Amino acid sequence: MLPDPRTAAGRLGLAAVIADPARAVVAVDYDGTLAPIVERPEDARPEPGAIEALAALTAAVGRCAVVSGRSAKDVVAVGGLDTVRGLLVVGHYGLESWHDGQLDSPPPDPAVDAARPRVAEVLDAAAIAGAHIEDKGHSLVVHTRPAADPAAALDTLAEPLGVVARGCGLEVVSGRMVLELRPPGVDKGLAVRRLAEGWGAVGYLGDDLGDLPAYDAVEQLRAEGVPGFTAASVSGDDAPRELAERADIVLAGPAAVVALLRFLAEAIGA
Repeated sequence: MLPDPRTAAGRLGLAAVIADPARAVVAVDYDGTLAPIVERPEDARPEPGAIEALAALTAAVGRCAVVSGRSAKDVVAVGGLDTVRGLLVVGHYGLESWHDGQLDSPPPDPAVDAARPRVAEVLDAAAIAGAHIEDKGHSLVVHTRPAADPAAALDTLAEPLGVVARGCGLEVVSGRMVLELRPPGVDKGLAVRRLAEGWGAVGYLGDDLGDLPAYDAVEQLRAEGVPGFTAASVSGDDAPRELAERADIVLAGPAAVVALLRFLAEAIGA
């Protein structure tokens, strides 16, 4: 059965999605939400049942989307999302979109190109075993999860990477054992606002600090009269407290997310 949102606004939002699904948008983060967090991003496979639940929900609501900080092409490939007919995949926090095999992607910001060798120099100087760069093209992500002390490695790298970012006109955004250098003003809040424009209700599910702007967007939309709900996928010791504190629904990791998506599709079809 569907969980009961702990806020009145969340209950209204979930009820609105079920009552008028043709005018509803449901957006879901990938890493940590649809797929468990792993050391290597390329190994992040969807939770069992996730693809089937996404397919059912995509068929039930007006718009269903996966919103990721990865490139749209990458998240489609690693997640096998191309099997879900009609699913919209939003990559790079809204810069890219993929739908039924068609990718729309702008050229990368030159500031990312300028930062690339300087980020590599920071990691070389720090010499932290396991810390590595994920080059997303539109941004650069430094992962410390494989390090012996991931949190200490993150603290060590935060200041020098901040210097690089400021020098190149980028911002540094922290997450679950990651630091990401990306162009300013690009976040999941903008992606959700664009996804929800002209629709009657919205739901968003995420797991990390990068999802907080999406929560902000849902709350802003509610203030403007568009009902909506937020859900947090909470698993692991490094799960940010802010997500659970802000969310209308708190879920125990990707398996619970898949169950919610499945129950939501069933409630709409009932």
